[in-house]
Amino acid sequence: MRDLGFINSKTQLCAVIGNPLGHTLSPAIHNAAFDALGLDFVYLAFQVATPEQAVAAMRGLDAFRGLSVTIPHKIAILGLVDEVAAIDRHIGAINTVVKENGRLAGLGTDGPGALKAFCDAGVDLRGRRVLLLGAGGAARAIAFTLAQQGVAGLTVLDIDAALLKRLTDDLRQGTDANVAADSLDEKTLAKQVPAADVLIHCTPIGMHPKVDRSLVPPELLQPRQVVFDIVYNPLKTRLLRDAEARGLQTIPGVEMFVNQAVLQFERFTGQDAPVEVMRRVVLEHLGR
Repeated sequence: MRDLGFINSKTQLCAVIGNPLGHTLSPAIHNAAFDALGLDFVYLAFQVATPEQAVAAMRGLDAFRGLSVTIPHKIAILGLVDEVAAIDRHIGAINTVVKENGRLAGLGTDGPGALKAFCDAGVDLRGRRVLLLGAGGAARAIAFTLAQQGVAGLTVLDIDAALLKRLTDDLRQGTDANVAADSLDEKTLAKQVPAADVLIHCTPIGMHPKVDRSLVPPELLQPRQVVFDIVYNPLKTRLLRDAEARGLQTIPGVEMFVNQAVLQFERFTGQDAPVEVMRRVVLEHLGR
């Protein structure tokens, strides 16, 4: 890792904003990648209550190149940038801002990061029946991205009826996908899980420290299925362990986490990201 003495008036600044930030891995991931490519960039973390001042700093400082945005600012940041892709407008949230020719472009990398995880695992989503557990921010990004991949159907389950309705209404208005919705309970899981080809878990259940919890009874899982859990801490959730034990193909959430950071890095720098360096940093930190 470079000594901080490399920082000068030409160094480009990138940062993550959120509240709280806790033990964010973003600085470690991006700085290791900058270092690997010898780029004159530095990445910092700023815990901010509102995103307005961070955006103002980005506009006012020539060296401020890129911003990663996390909870709770992903929605508010939409109204503070100059341009946003249509799909991200439909999603209603972004996690990345890049300054290009003095203008701030906002985009989301969660959905594309999840799609790349499927592609890297050799999973073709065309014609597959997808079951999405959860309707929150990450689920929205994934749902809108996958809805454009020719899936046979997309069923979303959540315990929050209002949140569920908002997502499914937006999907029906913004995509051509065949979308269904239902409450997330034992009865619905018993009906929907066995019928799915691809199961995507987008709730906090099973996240550290409650690592032995899973929404899905293992007996509902079918050998033909692919199971993707966006939780990345622990690296292997109870749901993934249950799926592997029954012979299913699994995709860990760390792949989406790394991919979204890779996509951010490439927009920040215009360079191909050192993917394995970034993955190694994540695995080393999560393994501690």
